[in-house]
Amino acid sequence: MSVSELELGDRGESGVPDRVGVLGGGRMGAGIAHAFLLAGAHVALVERNDVEASAARDRVLRAVDASIARGATGETRLELEARLAVGADFGLFSDRELVVEAVPEVRALKIEALHKVEAQLSADAALASNTSSISIDDLADELARPARFLGLHFFNPVPASNLVELVIGSATSPELVADAQSWVSALGKTPITVSDAPGFASSRLGVTLGLEAIRMLEEGVASAADIDAAMMLGYKHPVGPLKLTDLVGLDVRLGIAEYLHKQLGARFEPPALLRRLVAEGKLGRKSGQGFYRWDEA
Repeated sequence: MSVSELELGDRGESGVPDRVGVLGGGRMGAGIAHAFLLAGAHVALVERNDVEASAARDRVLRAVDASIARGATGETRLELEARLAVGADFGLFSDRELVVEAVPEVRALKIEALHKVEAQLSADAALASNTSSISIDDLADELARPARFLGLHFFNPVPASNLVELVIGSATSPELVADAQSWVSALGKTPITVSDAPGFASSRLGVTLGLEAIRMLEEGVASAADIDAAMMLGYKHPVGPLKLTDLVGLDVRLGIAEYLHKQLGARFEPPALLRRLVAEGKLGRKSGQGFYRWDEA
């Protein structure tokens, strides 16, 4: 790594920072916390209140149990749990070397969250956003130390995904980029590095395909299952665009589409069907119904 141990603190033997923070304990935040735990870090996970913190802790520990059951770690539940601190106090971040923000994809909410986290961090600590579409430069403009900020876009579900998108702002230091690439590799995932642009690389391409699939369904071209089968069998996609939208969350995809529509124009205008399903609370797997019905919800 190009930044010295003295500058960024002690590293765990795994290659990730020894003390990592995650803000937001939903599905994505819990998955990010779980990934760093398994890589050897001490993880502080912060939620907005004690009730949400308790639920977040349960999510992480369920993922830990699943990892142990499939032999993905040689550590015991007690050993992993001992490195996990969960609460509603931003002070838990005061000694962190890296904090990843994973709150919902709302610009104002992210800026408020990043302000609160940055106020707790040392000057050398790194701050990252898990945003899937919001400009890193736009967020960095609100921060006191933009050189120590970048995007770390994890994919859902975090344990099963091999990809992390590193989004580099115009002020992000080259040293931080090099460190972040090493951290992602130490998580057992592959980093791709992209310049800041609306939707980055992955969301822009993924949303384009997803929105067109929704329009095809809306126009009666084919059923959801057949549209997905076309991409899975014809183009070797592991999951179809409509089922993937259910997994991501229709509300999440709508939020990204609205942002890209504003930034890039009419080709990202959300279909009426997507808006209607979100208004009806049909958000995909997490609500039990989206383009498919989900028995596990």
